[in-house]
Amino acid sequence: MRAVVQRVDGASVSVSEGTEAAPETGVVGEIMGEGLCVLVGVTHDDTPEKAAQLARKLWSVRILEGEKSASDVNAPLLVISQFTLYGDARKGRRPTWNAAAPGEVAEPLVDEVVAQLRALGARVETGRFGADMRVTLTNHGPFTVLIEV
Repeated sequence: MRAVVQRVDGASVSVSEGTEAAPETGVVGEIMGEGLCVLVGVTHDDTPEKAAQLARKLWSVRILEGEKSASDVNAPLLVISQFTLYGDARKGRRPTWNAAAPGEVAEPLVDEVVAQLRALGARVETGRFGADMRVTLTNHGPFTVLIEV
């Protein structure tokens, strides 16, 4: 699993088109104040154990103001699925997505990251898996790290 983690002073994700299964449009996830915006990518060999490991790392990584972790200050997290984190643009002009797990594999693992974070006591907001999303954030720093498990 791969995550791009940004320290933010607020972030939101919205969708412009609902589906029959998820008709809601507009803002579907939002955090206010200091927190983390996390884009999560899943590859073919990822497991629920890796999802739990990623959740523990996200909750404890010391990248907030004053070298604090989200668990230290009870900071919220906005977790958004992002298959493009496994895109490969080394050849040609068009990225390939071969390393990204298909939706039926990836969605439950992203959900597991969220469930594990909540089990640790985190306040977590999410995007909508597979939707055309718009992410708005104020990056504090700017501060962005890549975490792989």
